[in-house]
Amino acid sequence: MQVTEVLLFDTPTSVYINAKKDLKINQRVVVSYNGSLELGLVKGNKTIEDDKDLADFIRLATTADNKKRCENCKYARSLLPVIKQEADNLNLDMKIGFISTNLERTKLVVHYTADERVDFRELIKVLASKYKTRIEMKQIGNRDESKVIGAIGVCGRETCCKSFLSDFDKVSIKMAKNQNLALNPNRINGMCGRLLCCLKYEDEFYEEMQKKMPKISSTVKTPDGIGKVTATDFLKELVTVEFVKNGDEEFSELKIYNLSEISKDKK
Repeated sequence: MQVTEVLLFDTPTSVYINAKKDLKINQRVVVSYNGSLELGLVKGNKTIEDDKDLADFIRLATTADNKKRCENCKYARSLLPVIKQEADNLNLDMKIGFISTNLERTKLVVHYTADERVDFRELIKVLASKYKTRIEMKQIGNRDESKVIGAIGVCGRETCCKSFLSDFDKVSIKMAKNQNLALNPNRINGMCGRLLCCLKYEDEFYEEMQKKMPKISSTVKTPDGIGKVTATDFLKELVTVEFVKNGDEEFSELKIYNLSEISKDKK
């Protein structure tokens, strides 16, 4: 069915409402989800298989709604160091990422990351007693944390997860290998510590070029004879070939050819 996707502010959660053709991307709306009002951002229309998670569209966000959200953000940020300390006091093996609240501020959602299951029942009791409100604990991934907090990527721009990505597609180390990138975590990992989401964007192109381009160290036929491939440039479709003179590698020569000028040596 056709639905409109709404990203809830200050969370990594997207909800869906019945498709609204009159809503525009990046409009702010108020929806009812899990029994409370939430402020969100319209991300566009998409097709889903069922409607079990549909939220209810309430209204376009007003100036009062936006002001209330800003107040809630300040309130949630002020709680972060206190809740982190409470978790430390209970020796819980978890990292508190950020705190969010619904528009009415009738509940607090503690977003955390952890390597293993955490028994946070005592923490909920402490926080519920302290703040006199409903407490929810939500485990998230490192990418979800970056999506909410935001960062500047290695490209110098705001990370994709913060600026426009709704869903996280699977990214594999094979995608980095397809681009002949050095497998250095500092180069191929994002701010979240996971593989860069952008590795997937051009993977189809690089996979196709891997089939067309000769392998490094393979021999190829060129207009100047047979030589060994030492480098390839997928974007420019160029191949660097080494020619060894009289069998002496100290006297070698490098030449660059367009891919169309060479062919595989069948010997």
